[in-house]
Amino acid sequence: MNYAAIKKTDVANGPGIRVSLFVSGCTHACKGCFNSEAWDFTYGQPFTRETEKEILKALDNEYITGFSVLGGEPMEPQNRGTVLGLLRQVREAYPGKSIWCYTGYEYEKDLLRWSADGDGIVTELLDLIDVLVDGAFVEEKKDLRLAFRGSANQRLIDVKASKKAGYAVCCPI
Repeated sequence: MNYAAIKKTDVANGPGIRVSLFVSGCTHACKGCFNSEAWDFTYGQPFTRETEKEILKALDNEYITGFSVLGGEPMEPQNRGTVLGLLRQVREAYPGKSIWCYTGYEYEKDLLRWSADGDGIVTELLDLIDVLVDGAFVEEKKDLRLAFRGSANQRLIDVKASKKAGYAVCCPI
């Protein structure tokens, strides 16, 4: 997997001050995407063990409230395994920090179906993620007043509450 950028003090992609990883590679090709250069799976730099250490070190600050992974597309089949390995490390090292994941895929239509069809990587990813921002960016529904998302169709899903309830539970942000 390649990545486009690491932001060590991000305030735009989740509450508080966060560390954010922008992975490379996305097949959605949303019209008006703010990060279209990251659609290319070869864009940026290779994600290595050193990259993982850099992210974990950046998270080791009291003022950092969590980690966000976005892209590109973290849930692309080509990216999932590496993202899973990283999220395992983040959760183990920093259990009190929240993990947010942005995806153009939809929670019920795509992720839950893949999980039910036996995709163990997606199942474990969902177990590690606190908030999932789902849905493709839709330029015609762009709304700059929305917290932590770009278009009105996108949802902030509390993954743990959703799994318990059996349906998508949106965060009250």
